Amino acid sequence: MDKALAGIRILDMTHVQAGPTASQLLAWLGADVIKFEPPGGDITRGQLRDIPGADSLYFTMLNCNKRSITVNMKKPAGKEVFEALLQECDVIMENFGPGVLDRLGYNWEAIHAKNPRIVMASIKGFGSTGPYAEFKAYENVAQAMGGSMSTTGFNDGPPLVTGAQIGDSGTGLHLAIGILAALNARHRTGRGQFVEVAMMDAVMNLCRVKFRDHQRLTRGTLPEYSVSTAESVATPRSGNDSGGGQLGNAIRCKPGGPNDFIYVVVQEVVWEALARRIGGEAMVTDPRFSTLTERRKNQSQMWQILENFALDHTKQELMALLNELDVPCGPIMSTQDLAEDAHVHLREMYVPLDHPERGPWHNVGMPIKLSNNKVDITRSPLLGEHTDELLQEILQWSPETIERHRQNGAFDK
Repeated sequence: MDKALAGIRILDMTHVQAGPTASQLLAWLGADVIKFEPPGGDITRGQLRDIPGADSLYFTMLNCNKRSITVNMKKPAGKEVFEALLQECDVIMENFGPGVLDRLGYNWEAIHAKNPRIVMASIKGFGSTGPYAEFKAYENVAQAMGGSMSTTGFNDGPPLVTGAQIGDSGTGLHLAIGILAALNARHRTGRGQFVEVAMMDAVMNLCRVKFRDHQRLTRGTLPEYSVSTAESVATPRSGNDSGGGQLGNAIRCKPGGPNDFIYVVVQEVVWEALARRIGGEAMVTDPRFSTLTERRKNQSQMWQILENFALDHTKQELMALLNELDVPCGPIMSTQDLAEDAHVHLREMYVPLDHPERGPWHNVGMPIKLSNNKVDITRSPLLGEHTDELLQEILQWSPETIERHRQNGAFDK
């Protein structure tokens, strides 16, 4: 079966999380992704190691379906390898610190001159322009400066980072979209272009509804929030409020453990059936909850009544009960819950793999399902595992040419 991105070759110089997220998705879609690493490898190979001497899960979970080549860009022989591969690739990806590629002599203008058809995709913390352009960024820095932390948590507590890696992996998703758009444009123009995603920008995009509420504050309060917004000039933290037109919250269930909660969305259309199941006709006719406006006003009391009911049920029991009433809900799933969940395994979202150094392990699967693009997930590459293979296959170099470059320091420190 042909792959969606068959025939697209990517020179992937990215490291850590944001860039590798993008290139792994593109590899799963069928692109030939060359993991272009310095002789010491992507730094995450050695970060948070759980098995001595083996690539860490941090690396393996972000670099599946890629081939690895090691190249020393500080040596002329290494630059020769880089420039030769550049001619044979459709995309080059990088997420170096500000100015790193410029100092090596490979800014966008230089790369475009060497291969006018290539798409160059770049991730920076704050982009290449603006007063923050030279600043470094990490996941949580992007969350802090993109609007996520100020709107996450409870209003009487500190700002919080999210569990989801929206600064890194969220930026990688944006970059993948940009790359695909640039490749499509190339079909018409014959020319590549520069694609840039700033981590701060990506987080702002993912916080779009918070900027919706920010502007609504200029015209009144936010009645769906469980906290008062009467004095707010910026979108507040609102705990587990739904943040949408329908009320929602996390409700504690039995036996009361740290993840024994279920998230319930109280749609207007299901309220009567839900109220009747929980509190009978008395709750259906209770004036505190008779309309959406009243439920918003009295939501703290409504949630307490729902929780009193929920404490007699486990989260799975309550999910079954509420789904019979067509109430949108979902139990709070721990990583252990998800690792063992039948639905997750049926959807191939927790995939068993084997690794020559690590042995058996699991990766999160491909979330994008294409009817004609079945994804076979393969393990991440060992450092430099495909160096000779790539040079012979793509550049048609002989073993003697490869050895000459090796002797000249192209692949080693």
